[in-house]
Amino acid sequence: MIQLFRSKIYLALALMVMVLAFGVLGYRIVADYSWVDAFYMTIITVTTVGFSEVRPMGPEGKIFTIVLIITSVFIVGFAISIVTEYLLSRNSIELLKKKKMKNAIENLNQHVIVCGFGRNGMQAAERLKAYKRPFVVIEKDKEVIERFEDEILFIEGDANDDDVLLEAGIERAQFLIAALPDDAANLFVVLSARQMKKDLFIISRASLVNSQKKLFLAGANKVIMPDKIGGDHMASLVVMPDLITFMDKLSMEGENTTNLEEVAIEDFSNQIECNSLRDLDLRKKTGCTIIGYISPDGKYIINPEADMQLQPKSKVIVLGRPEQIKKLNKMFHID
Repeated sequence: MIQLFRSKIYLALALMVMVLAFGVLGYRIVADYSWVDAFYMTIITVTTVGFSEVRPMGPEGKIFTIVLIITSVFIVGFAISIVTEYLLSRNSIELLKKKKMKNAIENLNQHVIVCGFGRNGMQAAERLKAYKRPFVVIEKDKEVIERFEDEILFIEGDANDDDVLLEAGIERAQFLIAALPDDAANLFVVLSARQMKKDLFIISRASLVNSQKKLFLAGANKVIMPDKIGGDHMASLVVMPDLITFMDKLSMEGENTTNLEEVAIEDFSNQIECNSLRDLDLRKKTGCTIIGYISPDGKYIINPEADMQLQPKSKVIVLGRPEQIKKLNKMFHID
């Protein structure tokens, strides 16, 4: 719609230029004015300011002036109406966009709040989109919001503001990612978020080692140091390149697919009788292999035994090729 209005504006501007050219040439030919006088007479005639003529005109000049006035009135009126309509429509479209976004955010539940849309925030958003997890981004840079607002839900504002966090639905959120570039800003976000919701799972970015302890004390569940992880990763590629490359392949995604899946035991027990990992028999049914077990108290067991007894509210980590993971999700109706 905006494109349509823009084309109409270009048409109105072209008509205005044509009127000016018509007036200047007309006065130049009909009244034998100089170029400056012809332009002056055209401007005061089109704008109807009522200044006096450069010099008295004959009947031909007066008739031409009448034609120019009538023509310019219609064209200027048309131009003004188009510009006004464009401005009003633009404001209406912006209001509709904001209302639509607000309604979408209000309907979110158990979602993720990403604070900051820099390099880390953008990467987090891309991964959440790939996994189809609902999320909203808090960002104060209007240009960034306008660039990505068609793809992502945004709230314009400062993540340190409690009202902004409430607008992002922190009371209904399950996770919060503090990805601001400044450690002090992330610290304030973590403090505010933890006070507003005690059971919120908070993940924070940190640049300095000294900031880690403070962020944990403020209430962060996990603290990630992207620079440290990047350095460790590069060094590992020197020491054991094939192993690191293989691990990278495990976490790579194709079209909405992955090689690893985290599955709650309830997703299996609701459909089949399973007391142990052997009862699941995922290798035979789907081709996937269970490589990890997470107990209800958060203990991680790598490569668990087949006879390990399964407990309620525990999880298994499953490894498989993308097509095998898809088969697993389809067989047990896992979202």
